[in-house]
Amino acid sequence: MAPDRGPQQPDGHVTPATRLRESEDSDVDIRKASTEEDIEGNQLTAVEEAQQFLAQQAEQAQNFTTRGVLVGLAIGVVICFSNTYFGLQTGWVSGMTMPAALIGFAFFKSIAKHIDLPFTPVENVLVQTVAGAVGTMPLGCGFVGVMPALNYLLKPEENGPLQLPAGKLILWSLGICFFGVVFAVPLRKEVIIREKLKFPSGTATALIISVLHGDGDDAKIARHECGIGTARRRSADIFRSRSRSQDVLRRSSSISGLLPDAAGNTQAVPSISNQRPDPDGRLLGSGSKSDWKAKIRLLTTAFGVSGFYTLSSYFIPHLHDLPIFGLPLANNWLWTLNPSPAYVGQGIIMGPATTLHMLLGAIVGWGLLSPLAKNTGWASGPVDDWTSGSKGWIVWVSLAIMLADSLVSLGWLVLRPLITHGPQWYNEAREYLQNGHIWRTLGFQESGRGLYKALGSSERAGSHRLRSRSASQPKAPPEKDELREVDAPPAHLVPNRVVLGLLILSIAFCVFAIRVVFGSLVPYYAIFLSIILALLLSIMGVRAQGETDINPVSGISKLTQLVFALVIPSSNPNAVTINLLAGAISESGALQAGDMMQDLKAGHLLGASPKAQFYGQMIGSAVGAVVSAGVYKLYTSVYEVPGGMFQVPTAYVWIFTARLVTGKGLPHMAWQWALGAGCVFALLTAIRIKGQGKWWQACK
Repeated sequence: MAPDRGPQQPDGHVTPATRLRESEDSDVDIRKASTEEDIEGNQLTAVEEAQQFLAQQAEQAQNFTTRGVLVGLAIGVVICFSNTYFGLQTGWVSGMTMPAALIGFAFFKSIAKHIDLPFTPVENVLVQTVAGAVGTMPLGCGFVGVMPALNYLLKPEENGPLQLPAGKLILWSLGICFFGVVFAVPLRKEVIIREKLKFPSGTATALIISVLHGDGDDAKIARHECGIGTARRRSADIFRSRSRSQDVLRRSSSISGLLPDAAGNTQAVPSISNQRPDPDGRLLGSGSKSDWKAKIRLLTTAFGVSGFYTLSSYFIPHLHDLPIFGLPLANNWLWTLNPSPAYVGQGIIMGPATTLHMLLGAIVGWGLLSPLAKNTGWASGPVDDWTSGSKGWIVWVSLAIMLADSLVSLGWLVLRPLITHGPQWYNEAREYLQNGHIWRTLGFQESGRGLYKALGSSERAGSHRLRSRSASQPKAPPEKDELREVDAPPAHLVPNRVVLGLLILSIAFCVFAIRVVFGSLVPYYAIFLSIILALLLSIMGVRAQGETDINPVSGISKLTQLVFALVIPSSNPNAVTINLLAGAISESGALQAGDMMQDLKAGHLLGASPKAQFYGQMIGSAVGAVVSAGVYKLYTSVYEVPGGMFQVPTAYVWIFTARLVTGKGLPHMAWQWALGAGCVFALLTAIRIKGQGKWWQACK
């Protein structure tokens, strides 16, 4: 028996309740459609606004100027001297892009009345790009690690030491300073335009430049990048609950007032309505008009204090080793303090997370392991002896820790995309191949499913078409790939044929330079293999820098050294030299690619021409290679290396790593402690990676 359905109505008869429900459903559908159209309209408006902003900024003549390049080179030379000096002491260098942007702004601000063409944010980007390229060359060309190891630490049985004249040092530097910059250009489309990785230093540099110039329009790209995410979330809310559709519509008008926080969520930003123009008619930031002058005064004061200390310590060497724990501990265990302002400044830049780890390492290494190795007879020589003393013994433990951390971290960078997206990539590739859409898979056509791919240069205007849908089909929430990608106009991008040609030329020049400088010491296959590894590992380095702001160039170089230990037999008399050079090439490639990407991120947010930045980076790299070789020669001719002023600890790390992976030179009990420390820190690194975002780990 059928259940009772209540009184039946004749065909065609509609009750008032039914009519009311249909009316309510119709109203909801109308509001839903209106909300979707408004959100899509806001989204397209944000895209068009951002695209127009990029086009206007890229057309400015100030994107590439002779004066901007010259000022950037001058600032970069100062940074190069500082980084070489500090790098030979500690192994640390800094790109100093934000100070470079500030100094460039201060210089042009001081001569604003004497120049016809105003100094704009895009020219400020050029200045800091060139300065950063010059300033990082001491590390990129190996003058704080590899070159001191080759020049001073190679043993005669290792066919060393290798003393290179200035001409060959310059040729070596020029040979390895270009291919990483060129290789970074095609990576830009993926990591900056499509994935929109944070690149925190690049974003911070763009923010500083924007605040200095007080141009409110510089936030348009940031608003676009967060606005599409906001629209995506709100459109998804429509389909979760019809009752919230009107609220979504009401809130969608506030997209332009939101900016993303570190987690990708949106947050309100202050309006520029409260900003006031300066006497020249430009807007100032929300802070005081004299903020930048105060920063310059502080910079000048710090520069003077640091310079005075450095000059004084040259005549009073004991200022480098103050016995704050007493003379016995200073003489017997090297427990002294070097109160260099350079260390203070570098610590400010690094932040507490890094410096606290360094302090912990100093306590464990010099307070525990060094006395242990000395008292047990494992390192019977003087404490300060790198070969037989505890100073050299503890380096093996630190090497194992760094290698373990590098292998786990870089391994996760490789595995994470495969684990996360591997099944999806496989299914999509199989579907496309089965349907015969191989050209779509390669990115030459749009797929029938509506997913867009990069097209020819004439069609890459910085945006992609949205997925077309029939009016009768229900609209699903827009996915990430359906949203337009804003980029500079094609005329201001580096053409693919130029990138390919320069990449081939830079690699060929690298091979030529190494063969001229080192001759038959390094076979051709070893050079090509090191370049290939450099290019592959630089992809991981760029991605790590985009996500964490840390480019693991040290780990990349150590990983290359480990690979070459398997390729070059230890019986080869030049095994250590080849190992060192291979690591230097991979480190240079990864460093240059990461530095270029940080600058491109800043330029993208401010609308600077990527082509102008690329050529500025190439000029800065060339000049930086020559200058860094000269500065290195100057310092090593004036000071004893290794010596009291320049102990070149990074050079010892390089040479010990080469000997470790080739099975040479391990002191008594070093491998047991190194193995144990490596296992412990590999586990700790895995826990740190697993716990990212947890309450017990600081958010970045």
